[in-house]
Amino acid sequence: MSETHTPRPPVDDRGRMKAIIVVTAAIAFVMSPVVSQSFGGFAPEQFPIPQDHPPAQPAGYAFAIWSLIYGWLIVHAVFGLVKRADAKDWDATRWPLAISLVLGAAWIPTALQSVLVATVLIWLMMGTAVWAFLAAPTRDYWWAKVPLGLYAGWLTAASWVSIALVGAGWGIGPGALAWAWIVLVLALLFAAAVLTRAGRAPEYAAAVAWAAVGIAVANFGSQTLLAMAALLGAAGILALSLLARN
Repeated sequence: MSETHTPRPPVDDRGRMKAIIVVTAAIAFVMSPVVSQSFGGFAPEQFPIPQDHPPAQPAGYAFAIWSLIYGWLIVHAVFGLVKRADAKDWDATRWPLAISLVLGAAWIPTALQSVLVATVLIWLMMGTAVWAFLAAPTRDYWWAKVPLGLYAGWLTAASWVSIALVGAGWGIGPGALAWAWIVLVLALLFAAAVLTRAGRAPEYAAAVAWAAVGIAVANFGSQTLLAMAALLGAAGILALSLLARN
């Protein structure tokens, strides 16, 4: 009696190719601070009006979150290639994530040369990162949703901080302190809108809250009211995420 074999489903070469592109982009993104230099904020002299310790910028330690984001993005990309290359739910994240990572690979060299171009670039990175995060599958929570949420959340905060620095650094409208208040409110509202769409997403909220706490730490003793507002904002965005329905 001859054995019958169930044919294997065809391999989606396009999905695998996109997964390879994500891995390549993630490696380029992670290597960027190695081949250029690490980034802990714009230099004061990069602005027409020097921004020395701007109140909108988190304390330096907060940028350490990049180590976690870099590592988890590599894990995400490799898992996606090895285990989910043909998965349709993973496929929805790949183009926006690849675009964001390719832009990110060029961001540090750009930021060292031009604040304005870097600001445009980080908004494009953030937009595509949020797109990828919202499209991420929930079945592989730790492999997909968490790394993309951390990445998108930190970029949300960083994008709005860039707006404050450009506004104050080019003398547009109010001064640096007023810009810090404006972007704190706008960043939290933007994050709340993303969470309204995403549902329960503590990973995204945690990255935004981490940045807000960094702003609080940077301003205690000099701008205590702003620091307290940033702490309340961090608590509020975490609460919103935890109370949201999936």
